[in-house]
Amino acid sequence: MSADCLFCRIAAGEIPATRLHDDDLVFAIRDINPQAPTHVLLISRAHVVSAAELGEDSGPLLGRLFAVAADIARREGLDGGWRLVANVGPDGGQTVAHLHLHLLGGRAMGWPPG
Repeated sequence: MSADCLFCRIAAGEIPATRLHDDDLVFAIRDINPQAPTHVLLISRAHVVSAAELGEDSGPLLGRLFAVAADIARREGLDGGWRLVANVGPDGGQTVAHLHLHLLGGRAMGWPPG
C-alpha cells in the first residue's frame, strides 16, 4: 500500500466508495466522473503503478480483472457490448498511478473513442 495513493486509500477503507466487487485481488467501484452511462473502475488491490510493470507472473491478476469485468458487465445489462480501457503512464492518460481498468458501456462506442 502507498499512503499517498488514492486507490490504496480506498482499498484500505480510508476513503468511502460504493463497491460493486471486492475480493483478495481486485475491487470495483463506479467512476466519480463517468465517461459513459456505465463507467466502473476495476482496481488491483496490490499497488502496481501501471500495466507497464506487469509480467508473466501477472496472469492471475489479469485473469481476475477480466473475469470481474465480464461479471459486472452482465449484471449491468451491457449485452450489446462494452469496452475495457487501460491508460498506461501520464502520456497515455493515466491520472492515478495505480493499475486499474475502465469498464465502459451503455451507449454505442465507435472508434476512435469520443
